[in-house]
Amino acid sequence: MSRSEELFERAKSVLPGGVNSPVRAFRAVGGTPFFVAGAKGARLIDADGKSYLDYVCSWGPLILGHAHPAVLDAIRAAAERGWTYGAPCEAEVELAELVRCRMPAVEMVRFVNSGTEATMAAVRLARAATRRDAVLKFEGCYHGHADSFLVKAGSGVATLGLPDSPGVPAALAGLTVTLPFNDGAAVEALFQRRGDTLAAVIVEPYVGNCGFIAPEPGFHAALRGLCDQHGALLIFDEVMTGFRVAAGGAQERLRVRPDLTTLGKIVGGGMPVGAYGGRADLMRLVAPEGPVYQAGTLAGNPVAMAAGLATLRQTERPGFYETLERRTARLVAGIGDAARRHAVPMTAGHAGSLWGSYFTAGPVRNFAEAKRSDTALFARWHRAALGRGVFLAPSAFEAGFVSSAHTDADIDYTIAQLDAALGEALAD
Repeated sequence: MSRSEELFERAKSVLPGGVNSPVRAFRAVGGTPFFVAGAKGARLIDADGKSYLDYVCSWGPLILGHAHPAVLDAIRAAAERGWTYGAPCEAEVELAELVRCRMPAVEMVRFVNSGTEATMAAVRLARAATRRDAVLKFEGCYHGHADSFLVKAGSGVATLGLPDSPGVPAALAGLTVTLPFNDGAAVEALFQRRGDTLAAVIVEPYVGNCGFIAPEPGFHAALRGLCDQHGALLIFDEVMTGFRVAAGGAQERLRVRPDLTTLGKIVGGGMPVGAYGGRADLMRLVAPEGPVYQAGTLAGNPVAMAAGLATLRQTERPGFYETLERRTARLVAGIGDAARRHAVPMTAGHAGSLWGSYFTAGPVRNFAEAKRSDTALFARWHRAALGRGVFLAPSAFEAGFVSSAHTDADIDYTIAQLDAALGEALAD
């Protein structure tokens, strides 16, 4: 028995499913999850000493790779001054100012501890500001595990085949309206029927929680126009795309200004951080300035703020995003070329360093089309890739990530290994 197998057996007796987040259990791809002993740059080392090129990057936060020296130095320095205060610190202000500079639509921001907290608070704020209750989300989009969002959700909910979740009151679920992503006509029809009941539209601008789905031209601009026309708020969930698909996030890339934005992952540099922000008139409704209550014991934690600051400052280096996008594009093209050589239908795409692929003929414009993907082939491909030292997300319905620690040589190696792994998967 390997060390990882031994740890997994121990874990299953004390942790539900042996993990602390469902997709990590590898149930969608089979086999035993490996347990990490350490990480550096673009690589993970498991408990048995095996090395993997990592395209999960802690599910997105590690745009600089693992244990980046600048971030590590910032964390050490902050921790030496005390790792939690329960009182304000300068780093909170500095990170908020940097977020506002990178995302002008975020005129004011509140830091929280996770993306789930951020989306939950943003929807509460939208309901308070509009005095309406209903929220529109899109099928396959995942906005955290708050009750309102576990309706036709992506991420682990899609991976495990759970349509909704027990424990979510029907009355609350009924306030969440769902439509297919990229279906502008359906959105317009919904607004015509009940636009005066919608508090907000919440959307992943590029859907990354059921693989990777890009918006069709004009889709988000149409959302913006309908929200303006009917008095609803537009919320961009940029927990995944924020500072990942462009320096100013998806809203910069798409040239659409949301009313509220939620952030996580990169904004905390891999530490447990989320944030929500937007128009100043809306954010001034948040306590203590306004009546909308939200609080957190560890919000604005000095170590987490330092990690976020150090990460964002590193991404300001000249050519940072251009290099990442070039390498990601080459990876996606190489995977597509391999699929064609093996005569396997595949659709793949990327935005910035966020990428994904499906074993199905395209286009993939929504979750229903994504679900046509050959998940059994993906599972075999994943296992073969892992055996060759390439770690992909253990689900056909999760995005991948490239970090600045991935070199051109790493990309070349990955393409070759994934090509060979696909051959093995087809022969299996």
